[in-house]
Amino acid sequence: MPIVVKLNRLNIAPRKVRIVAKALKGLPVVKAEKHLIFLNKRSAKPFLKLLRHSIDVAEKQHNLKKEDLYIKNIIVNEGPKYKRYYPMSRGHIGRIVKRTSHIQLILDKKENGS
Repeated sequence: MPIVVKLNRLNIAPRKVRIVAKALKGLPVVKAEKHLIFLNKRSAKPFLKLLRHSIDVAEKQHNLKKEDLYIKNIIVNEGPKYKRYYPMSRGHIGRIVKRTSHIQLILDKKENGS
């Protein structure tokens, strides 16, 4: 039974978050946690918090061990955009779009063969 944990409205653009998500997909939880500690990306810290939360959920609610889990899938979608404006010459305005991300982390138990 997969464990699904979500993080909504992270104030980092989805294309930047997907770089970290690609690196973690398919890794065992213990190895992914070590990767995130030393990864030099801004989205690594929220990912680490989300991963540790999902481990706690798996241990407390589903009675699974940390060593038996792996990251089955990570889905990064675009959240709401915050629109800001700044003045330009001749009465025009410039537009700033601040993008947010929704992250869905799916953990699953390793099979005996793998």
